[in-house]
Amino acid sequence: MPTTKRLTERKREAILQAAISEFRQHGFEATSMDNIAAAACVSKRTVYNHFPSKDELFSSMLLHLWNHSESGPSQLYRSDIALREQLLGLLQAKMQMFADAHFMDLARVAIAATIHAPERAERIVARLGEKEEGMSIWIRAAQADGKLKHADPVFAAHQLLALLKASAFWPQITLGQAALSAEAADFVVASSADMFLACYATTTSNG
Repeated sequence: MPTTKRLTERKREAILQAAISEFRQHGFEATSMDNIAAAACVSKRTVYNHFPSKDELFSSMLLHLWNHSESGPSQLYRSDIALREQLLGLLQAKMQMFADAHFMDLARVAIAATIHAPERAERIVARLGEKEEGMSIWIRAAQADGKLKHADPVFAAHQLLALLKASAFWPQITLGQAALSAEAADFVVASSADMFLACYATTTSNG
């Protein structure tokens, strides 16, 4: 029985991995259950045994990627730690998320689905945004402590994260470029933090 269960789990995993590849390459409409079965090296019947419909397989695939992707930055603001030091930690955590294969697969599939079938991807795209909320929460706390200028924290967070994404997210998503090396990632993190602080840090900031 345990052996049968493990085989069933392996087949389900193979189907999900095949679905990730097929949906990412071809979009929802052009992907068939036959193609997914062939890519997973299982029968079409096996696919339907696990997932009664293509819609259910698509939803399960997005949930699978979400559950396996790393969480976004969740570091709490500390008034006793230098602002720049905290910001570097947040941005480094974000870079680690961009280096996570599950998160990047989730982003690719969600973006492709937004183009081909926006109603199917709306919720998962919204949840991708949840992984960026930690940054705006941190900014809001630093503003309350008088260390950052009072501006829209969500807008400021988007500006900051755009600096990282320009090098470590969009080229990988749209052009298939490799993840940044550790040295390049550290440079992008440090320069992004310095640009952000030059714009938003107050004169009382210790960052």
